[in-house]
Amino acid sequence: MATYVVGDVQGCDDELGELLALIGFNPDADRVLFVGDLVNRGPKSADVLRRVKALAERGAAESVLGNHDFFLIMAHEGFSSLHAGDTLQQVLDEPDAECLVAWLRARPLLIEHGENVIVHAGLLPAWSVSDARVYAREIERELRGTTYRDFLRNLFGNEPSAWHSELTGLARSRVIVNALARLRFCSVFSQIEFKEKRDFSFFPQGYLPWCRIPARRSADRHLIAGHWSSEGLRLAPNVSLIDSGCLWGGALTALRLEDRAVFQVPSRQPQSQLAD
Repeated sequence: MATYVVGDVQGCDDELGELLALIGFNPDADRVLFVGDLVNRGPKSADVLRRVKALAERGAAESVLGNHDFFLIMAHEGFSSLHAGDTLQQVLDEPDAECLVAWLRARPLLIEHGENVIVHAGLLPAWSVSDARVYAREIERELRGTTYRDFLRNLFGNEPSAWHSELTGLARSRVIVNALARLRFCSVFSQIEFKEKRDFSFFPQGYLPWCRIPARRSADRHLIAGHWSSEGLRLAPNVSLIDSGCLWGGALTALRLEDRAVFQVPSRQPQSQLAD
């Protein structure tokens, strides 16, 4: 029995099928966890959702929510408009769209597996894993509740950009979601920088990659995240970033948790510029 974590798929279902074949994935014995962004920009988002949903219903898979997954949910509810390059209409037009999006909305924002903690983007330096678990559960309850539409209606936004424990209501929820689903660079004071999407070396003044903040409170656990395709695969003792840019002509990556072995299949997608 093995447990794998797979990087951002973003609608690249052919590559996901190849990767599962490469690792010899057995849904009766193995488990696969996804770092989110199952959908968007790639050609087969609906197929990815159906594949992962079917595995999850067998107890063989789970995924955290990424920013593109949130975007699909928002678009389905009529709270966001699609942009050039988005391929979410292919999901929205499917006869099972309602079922697929409802399943996606019920996904967690943080998964723990032994010493490993899986999120889409990262954790703010002020947060311990215990803190992040509590904050993730707050958002999950709202997304799964009967008033989820009211919660989602104004959720998107960059303000406030900094965390402090006194935040309440929409402001608190925004910072939690933005950290877990959108974080790249932040300050030592847990303020998020939203504009820069290039690799670690392009850190804006006053900011660092979230995983390089001194005295980060979650450094006692192994964090696994995606979201940062411009940085690519980066493996360290307490952080593994595994969005290797399949959508952008890179590769789709799986990390086996038992021994941290890496498996990759090459992208079938045309090369492009930075992802979001």
